[in-house]
Amino acid sequence: MTAKTRIVVSSDHADIALRQMIASHIAERGWEVVDIGPTTAESTDYPKHGEAAARRVASGDCALGVILCGTGQGIMMAANKVDGIRCGVCSDTFSARMIRQHNDANILSIGARVVGAGLAIDIVDAFLDAEFEGGRHATRVDMIKALETSR
Repeated sequence: MTAKTRIVVSSDHADIALRQMIASHIAERGWEVVDIGPTTAESTDYPKHGEAAARRVASGDCALGVILCGTGQGIMMAANKVDGIRCGVCSDTFSARMIRQHNDANILSIGARVVGAGLAIDIVDAFLDAEFEGGRHATRVDMIKALETSR
C-alpha cells in the first residue's frame, strides 16, 4: 500500500485497548494501519508518542494519524510542534468533520478518558470521511503554515 492509504496510530499507556480497537476499525475500512503505540500498560510519556506519529505524517510515510492520551490534549500539543502537522482533539463528530473540512487537519487526537469506544469510532469515521474544502479555508490554512516559518 502507499502512504496515501496508510494511517499511523499511537497512544500512551492509558489507551492501548481503545487504540487497538480504533486500529482494527480503520483496517476494516481498507486502510493500512501503522500502529506505533506501546503494547504494555507500563507508564510511558505521551509527548514521544505524539511526536513519533506526527513525524510519520509530516514525512509523507502516512497520510493521516490518530493519536490518543487520557484527554487527547497533551499528545495533540506534542504532535502540533512538528512542522506540517495540524492536529485537533475532538470529542464529537461535528468537530472531527470540521477539522478536516476547514482546517485540513492531518491528525486526529482523542481523549480516551473523555469518550467511550462507540463514540470514538464515530469520531474516527467522521474524520476519515471528510475532505478538505479548500477555497477560503485554504487561505487560512496557509496562514497557519506560515506560523511554522516565523519561529
